[in-house]
Amino acid sequence: MSDVMRHHFPSATFLTSAPKLADCPADTGLEVAFAGRSNAGKSSAINTLTRQKALARTSRTPGRTQLINFFTVGEPQYRLVDLPGYGFAKVPEAVRREWQKHLAQYLRERRSLRGTVLVMDVRHPLTEFDQMMLGWADENDMPLHILLTKADKLKRGAAMGVLSKVRHQLKEWEDLVSVQLFSSHDRQGVEALNERLCQWLTPDTLPEDQHPAEPPRL
Repeated sequence: MSDVMRHHFPSATFLTSAPKLADCPADTGLEVAFAGRSNAGKSSAINTLTRQKALARTSRTPGRTQLINFFTVGEPQYRLVDLPGYGFAKVPEAVRREWQKHLAQYLRERRSLRGTVLVMDVRHPLTEFDQMMLGWADENDMPLHILLTKADKLKRGAAMGVLSKVRHQLKEWEDLVSVQLFSSHDRQGVEALNERLCQWLTPDTLPEDQHPAEPPRL
């Protein structure tokens, strides 16, 4: 299954956008969400994974995306989800609180969500938003895979040092959280991310009545 799903990522296509949980696609099948503080490289990570330059919108204005964006992966039952960036956008506090409410509701109530990729800038890991996401994951027993992005901005030794430090700080969550280095610039860590997503996008983890159809073999 993992090898089959890996080949589907480059064929990912935009499905729809939703401002809140009630407007999301039918809650069936399997999906993986990407979350992260604005300007951490979330959209770039999705584009690198799928080998598409503009599948997920990148912007020079952090926090511009305020919608939950869905992309199908080979079949409609398999989805990647780009959650709104958080924390850096220059928006009114009321709007920020509304984002936070819808984000928490999605993470708490979305049955088809199998795991969340939490994107952090390797130079600024474990921000207040990241800690909030870890808390939500712990409360909801939701697996998290942390991408320490922009690893090319640091020398290898320094990047490995951050990776080791973050893993140590999150040791109490090691059964729920995994961590890796990632760079969209030189595609570092793409295979490791592929492997994690393939594990999550596997129908065997669903109840019998929720199994999506097998994806066609290439």
